[in-house]
Amino acid sequence: MVIPRLHHEPSATELAKAIGQGELSAVEATDAAIARIERLDGPINAVVVRDFDRAREAARAADERRAAGKAGPLNGVPITVKESFNIAGLKTTWGFEYARDFVADEDAHAVKKLKEAGAVVLGKTNVPVALADLQSNNPIYGRTNNPHDLSRVSGGSSGGGAAALAAGMVPLEFGSDIGGSIRTPCHFCGVMGLKPTYGAIPVDGHFAPGTAGAATVLSMSGPMARSSADLALALDLTSVPPLPRARHSSFKGVRILLLDTHPLAAVDASVAAALRHAADVAANEGAVISVTSELLPDREAMHPAYVKLLSTAMAVRMPPSPEHPEIGMRDWLKLLDQQADVTRQWQRLFTQFDAIFTPVFGTVAFEHVEEADWRKRTLTINGAEEPFAPQIAWIGQATYPGLPAVSVPVGSSGHLPIGIQVIAPHWQDHSAIALAGLLHNLIS
Repeated sequence: MVIPRLHHEPSATELAKAIGQGELSAVEATDAAIARIERLDGPINAVVVRDFDRAREAARAADERRAAGKAGPLNGVPITVKESFNIAGLKTTWGFEYARDFVADEDAHAVKKLKEAGAVVLGKTNVPVALADLQSNNPIYGRTNNPHDLSRVSGGSSGGGAAALAAGMVPLEFGSDIGGSIRTPCHFCGVMGLKPTYGAIPVDGHFAPGTAGAATVLSMSGPMARSSADLALALDLTSVPPLPRARHSSFKGVRILLLDTHPLAAVDASVAAALRHAADVAANEGAVISVTSELLPDREAMHPAYVKLLSTAMAVRMPPSPEHPEIGMRDWLKLLDQQADVTRQWQRLFTQFDAIFTPVFGTVAFEHVEEADWRKRTLTINGAEEPFAPQIAWIGQATYPGLPAVSVPVGSSGHLPIGIQVIAPHWQDHSAIALAGLLHNLIS
């Protein structure tokens, strides 16, 4: 299967190597990225907060560090980050009208670490209001369009970042994910993204304006890129606990559980075919593929528990409502107990398997929709009208138990990319990245 591509720009690690070897300067790399944004971003509307003057200053400093022999692993590499991350001196709105003029006074954890590694931050990328949609549209910055087809969504909530990567504007982005917000845009746009193990990367500096920044259950920040090497490097630069190295350098003997159906969420034939093709590719390289296990948790029962925990966790971002209710302490602790029980079930499953292959979403990127309420939306899947809301059951398989998951492109339906999730055991983020990278290299 062919993965659609829009450009041939280098990865972050390739660009860092070229800068380090003096093939081009950090200033030249930064100016080239700025030129790409100015040339390409008009109809896409991905990079909505631009910081080009300070980026050029940072690039000049990167060249000075290289000349002094003090270059970091991302020295001079131009990147973007999601609008929801605080960057000192730049606006952070989360798409909220009330936060239109809020300016952060300190960099978020991930931004600090990437800057310490020498990355040059060009600006921030678009999001939906409250980071609460799978399309990126808000009253402050407008709508981000999919670079493969402007009539379709780029995904959300890290939709601006995925679009910028897919269009070749930058090689590396940092996003966040609580309901598929990294994985779904990567699937829709044909790039790679990691939702890390819960707790691997601090979320300091990633909180809604007006709140104090307490950590949220389920939510994680993580890297987005066009190569597995870039994901692995960005993970190492931003994670706090030292994460184990990848267990696998090939698919030989790797035990993979293929989950191509879900009791609640439909999947289009094109997505299912790309998933099965990915499994066949892995099998041809020596992987052992299974399609069922007696240890698989009850996903039909798990999904409403995930949705309730997700909706409660996101209530801090918006006024109370039936969808985002206020609950008492006993009910909250009950939700956490349910999550802990299901997490142990997934851990037992991973005594049998090394990874899971499963869809990110049941369709390719859908056309822009005006209906804000997920519960009222529908999708056409295999010629039938299906409800939209249950589609997050696919990503909930990793989010609810806090497992690492990589979205990796494995094919297409016409001109639109198709990605799948590679889910690994807790703290095996590098294994998920490595297997996704192997798969991507074999298919692309």
